[in-house]
Amino acid sequence: MIEPVLSDDALLKDIAAARAETDGGERFCMWWLGQSGYLIQFRGMHLLIDPYISESLTKKYAGTDKPHVRMTRCPIAPERLDFVDVVTSSHNHTDHLDAESLKPLLQANPKIKLIAPEANRAFVAERLGIERSGPVGMDDGKRIDISIQTASKQISMLRVSGIASAHEKLEKDEHGRDKFLGYIFQFGKWSIYHSGDTVKYTGIYDRLRRFKIDLALLPINGALPERRVAGNLSGIEAARLAKDIGAGCVIPCHYEMFEFNTADPNDEFIPECKSLAQPYRVLRCGERFSSTEIAG
Repeated sequence: MIEPVLSDDALLKDIAAARAETDGGERFCMWWLGQSGYLIQFRGMHLLIDPYISESLTKKYAGTDKPHVRMTRCPIAPERLDFVDVVTSSHNHTDHLDAESLKPLLQANPKIKLIAPEANRAFVAERLGIERSGPVGMDDGKRIDISIQTASKQISMLRVSGIASAHEKLEKDEHGRDKFLGYIFQFGKWSIYHSGDTVKYTGIYDRLRRFKIDLALLPINGALPERRVAGNLSGIEAARLAKDIGAGCVIPCHYEMFEFNTADPNDEFIPECKSLAQPYRVLRCGERFSSTEIAG
């Protein structure tokens, strides 16, 4: 079992320390919580992206022909993250919409805003046992602005834009709304792209370039038919996507969670980033990243 760099009390202490260091400034900090989950902190605002911080899938598939054996210990219990302002789900797969993570999180943060694809709103509400009006619905091309009053009484502005993801293809509901989304988060001077689960598709490069992405968070586990699950970008594809959209830095994700569906950044991702002169950073679970590491 891989141990997080920071977990439980130590992780919370680091988050608090970073908040004191950056409150009111232009710097942001971010922690990888495993799989595709990240916690971003900026001026006292806390954004939680696609959290999977439970054992739900390991329990669900135990004793089946597709066991989800956890590789990395869970870094934090969701109810301990009682300071989160916004949480997102990119699509309905449990490692991106986990009731055992989100229910305690919603209870611990009564004023939290939950963002999910509009196409999935009814499903999200049913899974989490909340009113259908609860989630903020997003779609490809939609943009919302959220004003957040932080604990220090500052007002932080967060802009969220939806961009379609293909897992492994673009899928829409009967109203033409995308079931799989990536999100572009803009705050202060920063622009961060979290793709959710995706492969490349026609037009994605041009659409992303206009956002002038500072940081791209991309999966690298690839698409192997023998896994019997929908695939993602490979390490090479993630590095090339980051380069093609002009990302200031790229961080890989969606690995070291389940033994049957993982990748090693050293095999493809890192060599390709080096070959392309694409700035990158590889995080360990529970490790802090700072915007000071972004070139330019």
